[in-house]
Amino acid sequence: MNLHEYQGKEILSSFGVRTQRGIVASTPEEAVEAAKKLTEETGTGWHVIKAQIHAGGRGKGGGVKLAKNLDEVKSISNDILGMMLITPQTSAEGKLVNQVLIAEDVYYPGDSEPNEFYMSVLLNRATGRNMIMYSTEGGMDIEAVAEETPHLIFTEEVDPGTGLLPFQARKIAFNLGLSGGALKEMVKFVTALYTAYVKSDSALFEINPVLKTSDDKILAVDAKVTLDENALFRHKDYAALRDEREENPIEVEAKAAGLNYVDLDGNVGCMVNGAGLAMGTMDLIKQAGGDPANFLDVGGTADAKRVETAFEIILKDPNVKAILVNIFGGIVRCDRVAQGVVDAYKNMGDKINVPIICRLQGTNAKEAKELIDNSGMEIISATEFQEAADKVGEVLKA
Repeated sequence: MNLHEYQGKEILSSFGVRTQRGIVASTPEEAVEAAKKLTEETGTGWHVIKAQIHAGGRGKGGGVKLAKNLDEVKSISNDILGMMLITPQTSAEGKLVNQVLIAEDVYYPGDSEPNEFYMSVLLNRATGRNMIMYSTEGGMDIEAVAEETPHLIFTEEVDPGTGLLPFQARKIAFNLGLSGGALKEMVKFVTALYTAYVKSDSALFEINPVLKTSDDKILAVDAKVTLDENALFRHKDYAALRDEREENPIEVEAKAAGLNYVDLDGNVGCMVNGAGLAMGTMDLIKQAGGDPANFLDVGGTADAKRVETAFEIILKDPNVKAILVNIFGGIVRCDRVAQGVVDAYKNMGDKINVPIICRLQGTNAKEAKELIDNSGMEIISATEFQEAADKVGEVLKA
C-alpha cells in the first residue's frame, strides 16, 4: 500500500527520524493558514509547495515549487491543486492533485554547504535479507545514477538475527563522506530509519533526498513509503491511510468484491483460479498472439454471482476483445463453475459483447463441458490448456 509523502513522514517521525516538517492542505486558503502556522512553529520564511500524489518525479512535472511569501503560497497552491500532474512515473494522463504539502525551507545558509544523499531500505529477494541502499548522488534520478555511475551506489545488508549493528550505521556515514557532528547525526538517522522500516512492516522506504543541512542536521526531505498489505492487520491505524483516489478504480472495486485483480495493458481478459495458473494463462495468451488485459484470481469459489462480478470488472476495460476463463477444479467442482458461467452470461445479456473461451479441467470436467456446450450461449468450450489459448488467438484474428 503506497502512502503520500506527508503520511510517510508521519510514520518516520513517530520512530524518531528527523524530517522536513510540513502541513497538508486541500485548498489555497488552507495552504496559507498552514504556511502561517509553520512559520510560527519553525521560523521558516520560505515554504515549499509539494503536490501529494503516489508518484515520484513530481518536481520535473511542476509539482514542487518554492514560495517566498504568503501570496506565492496561495497562487502556487492554486496552480498545483486540481492539476493533472504528469511525471516519469505516471500515465500519459497524469494524476489529479487533491492535496499539497506546505513544507519548511531547510536549505538555509550556515557554516557549511548543504549536501543531498539518496537512501532506501528494502528487501533483497536474492538473499532474503533487508538492505540499505545509499548514494552520495541524492536528489537525482537514482536509476540513471545506477546505470551511468554504478560505483556511486552502495548497499549494506542486515542480518535478520542481529538487526542493524552500530558499525554498519557508521560505515554508511563514512561512505557518504561525513565527519564530525554530521557523521553522528547520520548514524542516528540510519538507525532510526531501519527501526521504522522493520517495526512499521514496510516493503519500501525511499528517501530522496536525505539532506545534511548547513548546520549538520540530517533529515528526510522526501519520503516514499510502501507498506506491506499482508501486515496491515497489525497496524489498524496505517490501514486508514489508504487513499483510494490514487488507486486504479477497477482494482478498488475488485478488492471490495474479494477478487485478486491487477489491471494490465492488453486485449484478453483473464478469469482464473489460483495465482500460478493465472500466470501460466497469461504466458500462453502471449504465445497465442494476444496480450493479457488483467490478472484476475477468483479464488476457490466461483458461483454465478462471483463470476458475474468478475465479468463486469473485466468488461470495464474497453480494450478487452476476448475473455478466457481457465479454471482448475480441485477445491471447486467444474460443473458448478460452468453453471455459474452460464447463469452469469444469461443475467448479463447484452453486456457481454466479446467472445468467451471457457476451459474447465479437474473434478466433473466432463459434466462442465456438456453444460457449456448445451447452454445455447455463445461460449466457446475447450478441454486442453493449449487448445484454449489457440481459440483465443483465433477469435482475435477473426
